[in-house]
Amino acid sequence: MASDMGFDVGLVSNGYGATSVEDAVEWLRPLAGFIDGISVSTDLFHCNEKLNRQARNARAAAKKLGIPIGFLQIAQPEETKVATNVGQLPPGWSGVMFRGRAAEKLVDRVPHRDWKQFTSCPYENLRDPGRVHIDPLGNLHLCQGISIGNLFKTPLGKLSRNYDPDKHPITGPLLKDGPVQLARQYGLRHKKAYADACHMCYEMRLALRKRFPGILTPGQMYGVLG
Repeated sequence: MASDMGFDVGLVSNGYGATSVEDAVEWLRPLAGFIDGISVSTDLFHCNEKLNRQARNARAAAKKLGIPIGFLQIAQPEETKVATNVGQLPPGWSGVMFRGRAAEKLVDRVPHRDWKQFTSCPYENLRDPGRVHIDPLGNLHLCQGISIGNLFKTPLGKLSRNYDPDKHPITGPLLKDGPVQLARQYGLRHKKAYADACHMCYEMRLALRKRFPGILTPGQMYGVLG
């Protein structure tokens, strides 16, 4: 439906169903002609090799079906100085953004910076987003875990028209002064230092979930199942 309406549509996957090229073809065949590309995660966080078998199968299947495909590959924290946003990575690779599981499991592997430095969101255009993420539950995300509504309850057009970035309880503070403003505006306890802006933002949002359950959702984004 999104494709028929003229949107650029992409799929992000861990390639779980690509157990063989033939299986991958069957999974992808219904999408041929409707999606503009597939991004498959493949790195040492997802398997025991940087380019795993499922990713290779998905690439072969996508080529047969004429679907553009690329890989999402995240370097280990020690491979680059992620926390200071410097260092050289191979083409196509990116550093860790410390949110979700990464904020729980990887932050001790990089140096931290003073919390007062995180005065902006360095990755997402929250004021005028050119893309959104849709999860299987219908939540429409500006960034994973920051929802502006649910497509199963409200049409996309209405959600877009109603979105006021400065009045939104999460994006408003982030646009004003980043994760620092989330902490100050809501009187949140915080650490003296964080691995990156995502790390501080995630921890502040985690503390605000009970206050904004319909926005900081679903629970899976915050390590809570169900």
